[in-house]
Amino acid sequence: MGELVFIGLGLFDENDISLRGLEEARSADSVFAELYTSLMIGLRIKNLELLIKDKIVLLTRQNLEEQDGEQILTEAKKGKTVFLVPGDPMIATTHVDLRIRAERNGIRTRVIHGASITSAAIALSGLQNYKFGRSVTVPFNGNCPVSETPYNVIKMNMRAGLHTLCFLDLKVEEDQYMHVHTALQMLFSIEDAKHESVITDKTLVVGIARAGSKNPTVKAGLFNEVLEFKFGGPPHILIFPGKLHFVEAEALVTLAHAPDIIGGWVK
Repeated sequence: MGELVFIGLGLFDENDISLRGLEEARSADSVFAELYTSLMIGLRIKNLELLIKDKIVLLTRQNLEEQDGEQILTEAKKGKTVFLVPGDPMIATTHVDLRIRAERNGIRTRVIHGASITSAAIALSGLQNYKFGRSVTVPFNGNCPVSETPYNVIKMNMRAGLHTLCFLDLKVEEDQYMHVHTALQMLFSIEDAKHESVITDKTLVVGIARAGSKNPTVKAGLFNEVLEFKFGGPPHILIFPGKLHFVEAEALVTLAHAPDIIGGWVK
């Protein structure tokens, strides 16, 4: 029986891989990786190959989604195959689908977890994990109307007093990464059309850039302040806080440089 091991690479560069993940990769017969589901700004494939002492076959979105990952499944049937992915392996539905197909083909699978943007963003903000509601992605709209889904999710969570984690769209293969100010402008355009007071100039927002790096940027403030703040390079992520515990409010002021007036959001 073959084996397919999913290994999370973490958030920033090749040094984020765990010792267990490194050990598994070094003992593999074949090593594959994809880098399109997230941006690891410090990662260099050559450095990763030197670290694991093996050649890495880089897969594209087409390889995994349009060709159903046949290339990696073929190798996994022959022997131990490792699949390196950004963040935590099972966050992306593409990887879950690949794992299901592998198991159905008689290929044993295992997962070596890595740091996830979900836990990292929450940790950097100082907000409490159990107080987050449904998360959502703010997508590029292209020639389509701006999606109202993120706005509606934020509204639903706010009404329940919950925080909202907003992933910002990225197209790594096209070198396109949504920034905080772009996402906020898109969301405000929906507010401007719907007039439901979900997002106003008094809405509290947290923007985070380059989580996992040595110098991530974390800024909390009222909508216009965060809109105008310079976050620097990608990747970016957004949080819309709901009702705050007093410790969360203190964390936003101390760790995310929020104004002291956020006391109004404390439950």
